[in-house]
Amino acid sequence: MRLGVIADDFTGATDIASFLVQNGLPTIQYNGVPESVDSLSARAIVISLKSRSCPPQLAIDQSLAALRWLQQQGCDRFYFKYCSTFDSTAQGNIGPVTDALLAELGESQTVISPSLPVNGRTVYQGYLFVADQLLSESGMRHHPVTPMTDSNLVRLMTRQAQGKAAVINASQLDKGADAVRDQLATLKTQGINYVVLDALHEQHLLTQGEALKEMRLVTGGSGLAIGIARAWSTAQQNAAEAEWAGRPQGQRAIVISGSCSQMTNRQVNAYRQIAPSFEVQVERCLEDAASYADELCDWVAANSQQALAPLLYATADAQQLQAIQQQYGAARSSEAVEQLFAAVTRELKARGWQRFIVAGGETSGVVAQTLGVTAFHIGPTISPGVPWVRDIHQPLSLALKSGNFGDEQFFARAQTEFSA
Repeated sequence: MRLGVIADDFTGATDIASFLVQNGLPTIQYNGVPESVDSLSARAIVISLKSRSCPPQLAIDQSLAALRWLQQQGCDRFYFKYCSTFDSTAQGNIGPVTDALLAELGESQTVISPSLPVNGRTVYQGYLFVADQLLSESGMRHHPVTPMTDSNLVRLMTRQAQGKAAVINASQLDKGADAVRDQLATLKTQGINYVVLDALHEQHLLTQGEALKEMRLVTGGSGLAIGIARAWSTAQQNAAEAEWAGRPQGQRAIVISGSCSQMTNRQVNAYRQIAPSFEVQVERCLEDAASYADELCDWVAANSQQALAPLLYATADAQQLQAIQQQYGAARSSEAVEQLFAAVTRELKARGWQRFIVAGGETSGVVAQTLGVTAFHIGPTISPGVPWVRDIHQPLSLALKSGNFGDEQFFARAQTEFSA
């Protein structure tokens, strides 16, 4: 049996791939819909898209293209993976993409399960929490692209999608997988298309996985993958072999941070105390990007003889970010920084750099695309949902971190605990 995963951003894809491997499903990840096929021995295939914040119709088109390719590879169960903080707007893209996938598969019902308790994402009575805060009261309310100002997943799906939503709460999940299956069937007869699933701890995810292992389409964060993989897995040895194939290689490393999330701000501040760091200036990106990129690469080379890799960062707190966006424009400043990081990545690869530690979904996508990474093995986990990965075709290793994932020492631990 093959599971086909459609992820709406790059780090989200590595996140779920990591959990699948850890829980017994050998997994290969592709960056975008492949034009050709490698010899596949994996039981799960993950395709990473850049569809989280693009126009809804483009997200739909990309997701359907991924679905059709996965069907051609023999996948018969599908998983639409989005962030555990349900990053989207009133217009989408989670709702419209879910509707399109259901229609393509001829299905009328799926689940909404963004919970990842190990990283503090839980759902209770249909409300999404980040640690002990409602989503709408967490740092996500200030997200520059997808600010989350409502925590109620039923309301969020109803606004975005065409169908009806309801909740299966924690007390029902406590009754086990059979009770969940029965409740899903009952809700289906009532015309409920999207069933929000509570989850307060890992056992709830395991119950979900057992209950949903025959559902053709599920949607959620990476936590549900723990339950799905456990329900399907028969050989833990496969997971160990897959993890070994993705161990980092190469000696020259660089840390690049483009995320402005609260956790990444803390990680950058902690790493600056122990390693060389350079703050990227948006004005320079806009004025003379090419010469600025060369200048940064020279700085990286001059500061690469220390124990820890140098850091380039465009990370800013909420107040700094607001000032930057007001001065230069949100889209213009973001694009300029991404283009700079692409130029830096391209040049460092040419100079022999082989290990890239990257913070931020958009930044990770840019780096991977610039490096020409199209498929890779999933390696050991640095923090929950963040593995090292190794390119299948090139001597390149990457650690690609969503903004709020990892602890404060993530950048250093990725190097000291997982040496090449």
